[in-house]
Amino acid sequence: MAAAVVILLVMVAVGVLLNPSREQFAWFLRLRRPAWLTFEGLIPLIWIAIYACFYASALLSWNASWSWGLMAGYLVLLLLVQSYTWLICRSRRLANGTAVGLAGWLWGVALAVLVQPHSAVAVVLLIPFLLWSPVGTLVTWQMQRLNR
Repeated sequence: MAAAVVILLVMVAVGVLLNPSREQFAWFLRLRRPAWLTFEGLIPLIWIAIYACFYASALLSWNASWSWGLMAGYLVLLLLVQSYTWLICRSRRLANGTAVGLAGWLWGVALAVLVQPHSAVAVVLLIPFLLWSPVGTLVTWQMQRLNR
């Protein structure tokens, strides 16, 4: 039970600390998006589902391994994922988001490989992030071209 609370508190703390200000996020919302991005309203729900899977994956990994190294790996992935919008908004450079998006996906793949010997279910719960992350990175890359 304690691990579940600690993991949740860390996730919330990182989310709060790496959240852009309203003014910064307003700038981000004013940027042009690719015409094919018709499902933007669903993106917050998609991320809620991904974070729920991420939480469950971390908890299952901890329960299966008691590995602080794996937990550090989850923390790095969380920092990369959460810093995506924060970094774009703070720097006002979409290229930073593209780079962080790619780094997060690569780290997610490496984490999945490291988690696999401990919990196959935990790896399956990382798949939503691994599938969605390239979409977000592609959107950001295309936004760079639309917002020079």
